[in-house]
Amino acid sequence: MFKKILIANRGEIACRVIKSAKKMGIATVAVYSDADRDAVHVEMADEAVHIGPPAAAESYLVADRIIAACKKTGAEAVHPGYGFLSERASFCEALEADGIVFIGPKPKAIRAMGDKIESKKFANDAKVSTVPGFLGEIEDADHAERISDEIGYPVMIKASAGGGGKGMRIAWTRNEVRDGFDRARSEARSSFGDDRIFIEKFIVEPRHIEIQVLADAHGNAVHLGERECSIQRRNQKVVEEAPSPFLDAETRAAMGAQAVALARAVDYQSAGTVEFIVDRDRNFFFLEMNTRLQVEHPVTELVTGIDLVEQMIRVAAGEKLALSQDDIRLNGWAVESRLYAEDPYRNFLPSIGRLSRYRPPSEGRHGDIVVRNDTGVTEGAEISMFYDPMIAKLCTWAPDRAAAIEAMSDALDEFVVDGIEHNIPFLSALMRHPRWREGRLSTGFIAEEYPDGFAPAKPNDEEKAILAAVSLSVELLRKDRLDRLCGRLAPHSGATKSDWVVRLDDDYISLSIGEGMISLPLEIDLQVEGGEPVTVASSWRPGDIVWKGKVGGRAVIAQLRPVLNGMRIAWQGLSVNARAMLPRTAELDRLMPKKLPPDTSNMLLCPMPGLVMSVAVAEGQEVKAGETLAVVEAMKMENVLRAERDLIVRKITAAAGESLSVDAVIMEFE
Repeated sequence: MFKKILIANRGEIACRVIKSAKKMGIATVAVYSDADRDAVHVEMADEAVHIGPPAAAESYLVADRIIAACKKTGAEAVHPGYGFLSERASFCEALEADGIVFIGPKPKAIRAMGDKIESKKFANDAKVSTVPGFLGEIEDADHAERISDEIGYPVMIKASAGGGGKGMRIAWTRNEVRDGFDRARSEARSSFGDDRIFIEKFIVEPRHIEIQVLADAHGNAVHLGERECSIQRRNQKVVEEAPSPFLDAETRAAMGAQAVALARAVDYQSAGTVEFIVDRDRNFFFLEMNTRLQVEHPVTELVTGIDLVEQMIRVAAGEKLALSQDDIRLNGWAVESRLYAEDPYRNFLPSIGRLSRYRPPSEGRHGDIVVRNDTGVTEGAEISMFYDPMIAKLCTWAPDRAAAIEAMSDALDEFVVDGIEHNIPFLSALMRHPRWREGRLSTGFIAEEYPDGFAPAKPNDEEKAILAAVSLSVELLRKDRLDRLCGRLAPHSGATKSDWVVRLDDDYISLSIGEGMISLPLEIDLQVEGGEPVTVASSWRPGDIVWKGKVGGRAVIAQLRPVLNGMRIAWQGLSVNARAMLPRTAELDRLMPKKLPPDTSNMLLCPMPGLVMSVAVAEGQEVKAGETLAVVEAMKMENVLRAERDLIVRKITAAAGESLSVDAVIMEFE
């Protein structure tokens, strides 16, 4: 076994690998850029080596610097994590040339599965079910049209190299093939330097389901069941679960057998993932193989009890798998939510800044529930523009799917993140979505259910009553605390007003206090809109961000943040401004004029914190609708800002190379 390994990655990836290595008694070496000098993975590792500037292309992606760090520290092997260098065959070969072990598959497997066309050929040879398509050289658009006619519509036109949704088009009719082919080829050439295109059948109502495989250098290979990864946005996974709510035992066994067959066909050694597209009739088709550990591997670990990182290290050290296929059992259900630094209310644009608060829910077993949080940040950490916007991977396990989802909903409600925008409101809303709870999924779920983007749902009457009760309980404790301050000119009368009104955004909810005392912990009876009394019980104290308690017997975990004359309450994807007041105050409040937002229709505002890459216009220039005004970049994502109408540029207030905050003015128009 290795005595020391180096992790050629950063963030939660590196932290995850370090945990397993420490459990095995293996010393660890971290690498870091200037931006990660104070990162969690640097602190966790036994040693750390600086490898360059913040940009990944100048640090984490430079193989020579990783190899130099190995030689400097005496690391015998390198774990690449699941990004950066993990699927680069040349990196694996360079390590082997210097006598350093690559904790992952051999270059042959990486090359075979890294090319979509070649991987399809291997899959066909291994008798793995593939999507009907054409894998040869496509000469031109005319040839593409003939192929599409033979396959049958709709068809997917896809670049052979690369990924991330670039070089990809769907043609529903023959008329759409030519333009789709030209656009896909152009994008592939500019993005990957490879304009090879293939065409395959497009699956309607597809599910993205992947099989985890594990193989050693001695010819042993097993699969560890499947993961459902159908909840995606922009071809990026958002929520995963294991097992899939869609597969039956027969389909699972068939998919697993084909995944193992493909692994054997390429002499695979390590943990890997074979991805399938599954149609509504449970017909499955090979999509691609990822020759690395996947981001979503924790859900497989939770339902199998197998540490995949440990297995990867043991395989790389030459050990035989200690597991046979009969040893693999799927126990319970696991759900993973990816927490991203992105604003769900602004089309999920990246958000950067410092984590002024970062308080995840408590990890470990809580009764029949297990909570796991894989993260690489801590309170006070900086979310930079140079790397992936993932903050953490929150996972929950329970004996069944419904309980796992409920546990995830509670964990998200309890997860406190301040200082940046994040997607917890979206994830919380998703956990309450009826279609998600029923398991009626497809890769088009988010686009279908949120066609106009995400916005907080409006609370129903029951939810309004709960939110109003929480707001009033907080106000009563706050007021009682102030009344009991020493040094008051008039002593506290001891009397509590019985009638109150809570404003939730633009709704006014009347409440009456029944039995109970205003004390810590709180337990009082409330009547909402003259209905039956409900008991509100909570141990919340003034200053706490998280309110935990029960309203009418229903467990509630909500987050509170102060706003002018009230508070913002976030609960299960709902977000409302709440203010508790006496009835007379409420009467006057209804008469107050509403402040209108400032008119920004003649301004171009920066949609996200980021770097201005270019400004495409000049002052005084006439611009037509659709023309590019500027390009802003953050977290590997370029956002092209275009004119929404014909206009004339009056003033430009930002220049290329400037870092801007969200809503900063880039230019003004006449």
